[in-house]
Amino acid sequence: MTTYKVRFLPQDVTVEVPEGTLLGEAARLAGIDVQMPCGGQGRCGRCAVIVKEGNVHRRPTQRLSPDDVAIGLALACQATVVEDVVVSIPPQEKIERKIREGKRAARVELPFPYDSHDQPLRKVAVTLDLPSLHDQTDDWSRLQRELARRYAMRDVEVSLTVLRKLGRVLRDGEWTVTVVLETDAWDRPNGPPRIIDVLPGERLENLWAAAIDIGTTSNVVWLVDLLGGRVMAQAVDYNGQIARGEDVISRIIYASKGDGLQDLQRLVIETLNRLLQQAADERNIPPEEIYKVVVAGNSTMLHLFAAISPEPIRLMPFITTVNQLPTFPAREIGLRVCPEATVDCLPGIASYVGADITAGVISSGMCNMAQELILFVDIGTNGEIVLGDCSWLISCACSAGPAFEGAGVVHGMRATAGAIEEVWVNAETYEATYRVIGGEKPRGICGSGLIGLLADMFITGVMDKSGNINLNLPTKRVRQGEHGPEYVVAWADESATGEDIVITGVDVDNLMRAKAAVYAGFSVLARSVGLTINDVGQVLIGGAFGQYINVEKAIQIGMLPDRPYDRFQFLGNTSVRGAYMALLAREMRHRVTEVGQMMTYLELSADNTFFDEFNAAMFLPHTDLDQFPSMKEFLEGAG
Repeated sequence: MTTYKVRFLPQDVTVEVPEGTLLGEAARLAGIDVQMPCGGQGRCGRCAVIVKEGNVHRRPTQRLSPDDVAIGLALACQATVVEDVVVSIPPQEKIERKIREGKRAARVELPFPYDSHDQPLRKVAVTLDLPSLHDQTDDWSRLQRELARRYAMRDVEVSLTVLRKLGRVLRDGEWTVTVVLETDAWDRPNGPPRIIDVLPGERLENLWAAAIDIGTTSNVVWLVDLLGGRVMAQAVDYNGQIARGEDVISRIIYASKGDGLQDLQRLVIETLNRLLQQAADERNIPPEEIYKVVVAGNSTMLHLFAAISPEPIRLMPFITTVNQLPTFPAREIGLRVCPEATVDCLPGIASYVGADITAGVISSGMCNMAQELILFVDIGTNGEIVLGDCSWLISCACSAGPAFEGAGVVHGMRATAGAIEEVWVNAETYEATYRVIGGEKPRGICGSGLIGLLADMFITGVMDKSGNINLNLPTKRVRQGEHGPEYVVAWADESATGEDIVITGVDVDNLMRAKAAVYAGFSVLARSVGLTINDVGQVLIGGAFGQYINVEKAIQIGMLPDRPYDRFQFLGNTSVRGAYMALLAREMRHRVTEVGQMMTYLELSADNTFFDEFNAAMFLPHTDLDQFPSMKEFLEGAG
C-alpha cells in the first residue's frame, strides 16, 4: 500500500497515511480537530484548508471557486491525499455558549412533594463482625449476612467491579462500610437488590445522581442529591459532535463512514464527562460518587450516545433500531461516574420524535391541564410537535431548527457572543438597529434575530409577502449582492468581521421554508384529528431556542399560530427537567413510558396534505390571512 506524509501547519505535526485518505481523516490521526459542520458532505465549506506544498485530489464542489483552488484551498472533508503535502489549517470557529452577563443557573424547584424513601437508589451503613482465625467467613459472605440481618436484603447481586474493591474498602473503614444499592428499580420491580458501590466508613450525607439532556446543539447536566431531591449544580456546553455535523442528518451520514460512529460517541461522551466533572467540582465531590443517570435526547442522539448505528433513521421507512434502550452500567460507554451506576435512557416514539419529547410532555405539565387541548412545541435544532389532551396524543417532526440556528444562512450563527439577537427596521428610513449578545461588535445573526428581522422587513415593506426584497427603496441597505438581492443589517465598519452583515434572498427563502414547515406541522396534526389550530387552548414552547422567541414576531411571519399572547408559555429545557422528574420517582418514570405508549406518530412525508399546507405557509404570514386575524387587521390598516 502506498503511503504519503501530510504535514500540518501551524501545529507542525506530520502523519503518514495511505493514498486516498481524506485530509480531514489525516488531521484527526494527527490529533488535530477540523470542524465539519455538514458531516463531511462538502456542503458548508467551513472545513477549508490551504495546501501549501504538493497536490491533493479535489472532488467537485460548489463551495470552492477556481480562484479558491488557485490559491490552494481545499475542503478537508472532500480532498484526498495523492502525494506528500504540507497543509495549513486556518483558525477553527470557536464554539462558545451564549452567556448573558450576570445570569446564573436558575434555581430548580422540586416539581412535586418528594419522599426519598420511595427512591430505588439508597445508601445503608453496616458494621461487620471482625474476621478471626476462628471465623474464616469471606468478606462478601460476611457483608451479605449483615445486609440480611439488618435490612432483610437477600439474594443481593454484586458485580466483579465492586468485588475487586470490597476487601480494601472494608479494611480502610475498619469493617464499617456504606453500601449503595438499587432496589425495586422501575424496570425490575421484583428483582433482587443490586450493589452499585461500597465506601469505607459511614458516608450517608449525600446520594448523588444526574439528569442529562443530550441535545443536538447543547448538552445539559443537572447534579441531584436524592436525599432531598434538589438540583445542586448545573452545567451546560455545546455538544462536541457539532464539529462533525450541525444537524442530525449530517451526523447520521458521518456516522456511516469509517469509524465515524465511534468518533461521534467519543465526542459526546467527552462533552458529558467534562460537564459531570464541572458539576461535581462545584459540590466538591468526585464524579465517581454519582450513582444513577437518567438521559433524555432525540432518537439520533441516544443512538450515538450508545454507539448504535443511526443510519436506518434517515432511510425509508425511517425506523429506529430501538426506541427504548435497556438500562446499562456506565462503564459500558465510558461515562465518568460510578462504573456500576445505572444509565437509564428515556423512551422515544419514532425516528424524529425521541425521548426529549416524552420527557417534555411530562415536565411541561400538559397532562395536568384539565383536558384542555394543548399544543406542545419543542423548537431546537429540530422541530417536534405534540397535540392532545393526554387522553390522546399525536406527534410529528419537521426540519426547522437548523435554519434558525444559522444553518443555510450566509451570516447566520449560533446564539453566542457577537450574535445579533434582535433587529428593528425603521418604517420610514429602512435603517436597521440591533442588539448584540455580549454588547460587542456583531459577527452574525442568531435565530431570535432572524425571526425579528424577517418580521420587520415584511411589515415595513423591505420585502413582500413572498419574501422578495424590494430593490427600489430609497436606501443603500437594499442592493444586488453576490447571492442576489440582499439587505444590509450591519455595515462593515460596525462588524467584528470587517465585512457587511447581510440577509440575502436565498436566506429569506430558507427561513420561510423553516417557518412554513413548523406551521404546516401544526395544521396537519390538527386536521388529522378533525380539529383546527383555533381549537388549541394553550401553546407550550420548550427547547433552549424556544425561550428566546419573540411571540409577536413569530406570529407576524406565520411561524406560530395567531393566538392571544397569554395562551403561550415558554418552558425552557423541558427535556432535562423531564429526565430530572423521572430520576426522582418511579411513578414519573412509568408516566414517561405511558406517554410514549399513548402517543401516535404521524410521518409528515407520508401525509398527502402536508405538501399543500407547506406551500400555503410559504407566504408571510400565510396564504390564508383569516388564519392570522391580527396580521390581517394590521395589513388592511396599513393598506
